[in-house]
Amino acid sequence: MTPLFAPDGTAGRDEGLEPLPPGYRVGAWEVTEPIGTGGWSTVYAARRAGPHRRASGRPRPGSGAGAPEPGGVALKIMPTAGLAPLQVRRIVESAHREVELGRRAGHPRLIGLLDSFVLAAPEHPSVDGAIVLVMERAAGSLRELLDAGVPEHHRGRIAEGICEGLVHLHRSGWVHADLKPENVLLGEDGSVKLSDFGLATELTGTHGYAPPLGTLDYLPPERWRAPLGEYGVQVRTSADIWALGVVVHEIFASGVPPFPGATPLARGAAVQEYGAGRAPLRLDAAVPPFWRELVADCLSPSHAARAPHTAESLLARIAARPGVPAPPGRRVRGRARAAVLAAALCGGGAALCSDTVGHGLAAPSDAIRVFNAERGCQERADRDPQCSLGLAIDPHRPYTAENVVRTRVWHGDVLTADCQVPDAQPIVDEEDLRSTRWFRVRLPRGSVPPGAWLPAVRTKDRPALPDCPLTAAR
Repeated sequence: MTPLFAPDGTAGRDEGLEPLPPGYRVGAWEVTEPIGTGGWSTVYAARRAGPHRRASGRPRPGSGAGAPEPGGVALKIMPTAGLAPLQVRRIVESAHREVELGRRAGHPRLIGLLDSFVLAAPEHPSVDGAIVLVMERAAGSLRELLDAGVPEHHRGRIAEGICEGLVHLHRSGWVHADLKPENVLLGEDGSVKLSDFGLATELTGTHGYAPPLGTLDYLPPERWRAPLGEYGVQVRTSADIWALGVVVHEIFASGVPPFPGATPLARGAAVQEYGAGRAPLRLDAAVPPFWRELVADCLSPSHAARAPHTAESLLARIAARPGVPAPPGRRVRGRARAAVLAAALCGGGAALCSDTVGHGLAAPSDAIRVFNAERGCQERADRDPQCSLGLAIDPHRPYTAENVVRTRVWHGDVLTADCQVPDAQPIVDEEDLRSTRWFRVRLPRGSVPPGAWLPAVRTKDRPALPDCPLTAAR
């Protein structure tokens, strides 16, 4: 969850704290059960409480509030009682980073921050004055899934979802700085969300500064010898790429880390040997060839060697990989199911997001209505660019940002389709339904090109259209 070390450098200060009992009121919420404990915080599952309150919260300036998930929320409680001023300052800084990132960089691949406040609980001194973050509640973490065994046909989806979250973070000017399976959460609908932004660092130019904390198994070689300056240690997006490589290796190798050693310190020593060129990179044989190559690029031994492999370029590679068919005749459900997207989102820069197709038009006889499987995007009416979907230039080429036209579409848009190709690029949707069928749709007058392609998995309609002529299909 949070870093390996607590703010004072110890193994954690929450171990001796009495957990909050079920039914305890925290602001407007009622604790139902503990979820997990980290270096300086404890996370509880909670639901909306009744009018009677046993504890109250003083709203923090700048905190945002949103509608909680129907299944409840997660309360991240960060106690400050009994700590030295420096320790309190570090906890406040950590909470501030999470609030700032939640306020400024919200995205379906990041866990949502609903509210934040300071808890007033004189009858429970250990949490009196604690900082409380109210967040979306997930069904579980990738760590739990790794321990149970990740189904083979879900592995690529989860890796893709993690990369999507990193793309948005890095575009927004942030580094996660503590990416690991515990901080990858899975929703009841199978969605993948990055969480725990207590070490997230805002970039100022090419790098930012973070506290000298983190989880040893996911630190790149340069972090082991990074000097500690006045503002902390230097952090760049390439640190997240290294951690992504470690996590993806674990996904495909049944939780086995890519570096040998019986303890995190021993594995850290192996990382430093590799970074210094004194040891080769030996990946587990269970990692398939496509993912071995991607992991090897993520685990390039230096920042300079890793820098070309951005989250965006890695996501394009993942989205272009050969599709994996779902089990026949069955829709895959459960918390292991992760969302796909990549090229479907506004991933190719602002130039890809400037034009739109008309919304809410009367559907002609050969019409198809755009479907976005993201529930949050289905409910939005503001045509947020992050919820836009891409139309392909060529249905036989990989569905990546380079193969997407300028015009964007949104959930519910009605498009006019001319014809179809039944055997083009395979696309797998968020529910692991695979299709090679694409529809050729008309674009607004004056568009270049005048037509584009929508994959069948992006609509619930199945019009009886003729096959496209070979010239149009290619």
